[in-house]
Amino acid sequence: CVSRVLLETLLQSLPTLFKLEDSWFKSLFVRKVDPRKDAHSHVLAKKEDNNLYKIQFHNVKPECLDAYNELCEDVLPSIHADPEYPCELVGTWNTWYGEQDQAVHLWRYRGGYPALTEVMNKLRQNKDFINYRTERGKMLLSRRNQLLLEFSFWNEPSPRPGPNIYELRSYQLRPGTMIEWGNYWARAIEIRQQNQEAVGGFFSQIGSLYQVHHLWAYKDLQSRENIRNAAWQREGWDEVVYYTVPLIQHMESSIMIPMKTSPLK
Repeated sequence: CVSRVLLETLLQSLPTLFKLEDSWFKSLFVRKVDPRKDAHSHVLAKKEDNNLYKIQFHNVKPECLDAYNELCEDVLPSIHADPEYPCELVGTWNTWYGEQDQAVHLWRYRGGYPALTEVMNKLRQNKDFINYRTERGKMLLSRRNQLLLEFSFWNEPSPRPGPNIYELRSYQLRPGTMIEWGNYWARAIEIRQQNQEAVGGFFSQIGSLYQVHHLWAYKDLQSRENIRNAAWQREGWDEVVYYTVPLIQHMESSIMIPMKTSPLK
């Protein structure tokens, strides 16, 4: 009968219907990925100056914090000022709110990885620095660092007068979303530059990956609150927040106070 013939035809076609290799059904569940033509570091970073940054986080024994600060103030500026070292101390801070008894140092290496290697090799022969590391080791609970590149659409950090407080906002992004983040923030930074509070924007290359650091400067906590609230009144800021929040796995904010010898006051 006709119904039997139709049933036999349907049974014979089932393997084809459920074959997923190139089917529309598979396309509902498998995300198509466009091939990348270049690393995100080449797409997002500044190319004209070839700067590399290192950020250091030192967790200090509470009873040693004053001695640690004095040690850093004696040694780090001399490296910064020595033309034999192709590096600059961008800023050095103690955390006020956030991770307590923590020091943060940001270095810039003009010339990228070769400059970093040159500095490291010279410091191994620097007796003052060797003594500094020995004494520093007695004062620390832990330490970590990252190598960073700066986003092409942020200003290069430069010395500024004080007094200021600094906010370091760190974002752990979902892997594969760095370029999307950069596209939104390339527009957002124009909204947040009206009070000159944007200091620098960086993304990690070595250390914790897919991590972004935004560094901001404010006169005090109240001015921070006022400036951040005012951003919501500007066209486009709400859209940036709406589209970038889903890219974030984790985020944190630290308020930092510059050390006496910090170029960022």
